[in-house]
Amino acid sequence: MDLLNTLVDKGLRRELPTREEALAVLATSDDDLLEVVAAAGKVRRQWFGRRVKLNYLVNLKSGLCPEDCSYCSQRLGSKAEILKYTWLKPDEASKAAAAGVAGGAKRVCLVASGRGPTDRDVDRVSETIEAIKEQNEGVEVCACLGLLSDGQADRLRSAGADAYNHNLNTSEGTYGDITTTHTYADRVETVHQAQAAGLSACSGLIAGMGESDADLVDVVFSLRELDPDSVPVNFLIPFEGTPLAKEWNLTPQRCLRILAMVRFVCPDVEVRLAGGREVHLRSMQPLALNLVNSIFLGDYLTSEGQAGQADLDMIADAGFEVEGAGTTTLPAHRAESGGGCGSHDGGCAQCGEAPGEAAPGSPEVPAARTDLVAVRRRGAGTDLAPNA
Repeated sequence: MDLLNTLVDKGLRRELPTREEALAVLATSDDDLLEVVAAAGKVRRQWFGRRVKLNYLVNLKSGLCPEDCSYCSQRLGSKAEILKYTWLKPDEASKAAAAGVAGGAKRVCLVASGRGPTDRDVDRVSETIEAIKEQNEGVEVCACLGLLSDGQADRLRSAGADAYNHNLNTSEGTYGDITTTHTYADRVETVHQAQAAGLSACSGLIAGMGESDADLVDVVFSLRELDPDSVPVNFLIPFEGTPLAKEWNLTPQRCLRILAMVRFVCPDVEVRLAGGREVHLRSMQPLALNLVNSIFLGDYLTSEGQAGQADLDMIADAGFEVEGAGTTTLPAHRAESGGGCGSHDGGCAQCGEAPGEAAPGSPEVPAARTDLVAVRRRGAGTDLAPNA
């Protein structure tokens, strides 16, 4: 397929595809799916070999968020029956993090619900970062605390944080349909603050919220322009009790096409298969390892993931290997330059195009699999052992 040959060539040169090419990936048929995966897999192996980086989430504070993000089980007005608790103490968070590190995680992601941290919250998280690093030599720590105020990113960096996560989630044009209590521009500004402080930027998206192909391409092109070092791709977990509970729009094949498109647009970036993979990819998760080079180990913030050992078995059975603590994740040219998605010579991310049409003969979206959405009842904030 000429399209895939072109995209592989561009990916190996770190050249930005056109919007038409990115849309065409999403519009490919299921009959062509393995060819798409194989092509994107060539790009993934060029920059990351067969390594898979493991990341582990610690939810420092769960629920009761004042923001109204429609996809989130912790949102204002959520009726989802999730765990709700206030800040974990530094030693509690360190203990939770240690379980993930023991399971093979190279990075610990510290997450707290809320609009953004107060200065006291930054002090609290700084103490937690120091406690985790003291107990786990060489571990990377990423903070995800919401919108940052001036100087807070610098303080987190001084405390030992390596990275900061703040996702764009969806396209600028549709952002107001998903969230009204803050703006897309607020999110972009927080990523810029993290980068200015010397933190590795982590910013990604959520697919499956009813967006069009054009919306997906828009947000991924915006991420390329933003230059994060890692791009988590989440697939909506439709929690009962949230406004998007009825949005079951994804098939495993659709998820793989989305991941392939992200890999072609951001070829040398850590693309992370994040929340919702068990719900929407199901038995096709191992195939996604040909596209991504990073996953979360075990559970998520408010939902359960598959067993940590099952993750490790999946990686080994698919012919991949867990990335060791002594290995640099990013390719040398990115690690040395401080990050970024690569060359921007391939075009502009701001020009608008019409959405791609659905491929003929695409299967209908299957019935909702609500049985696969399991609320987290173990690990951080409970007396039960974590899943790692």
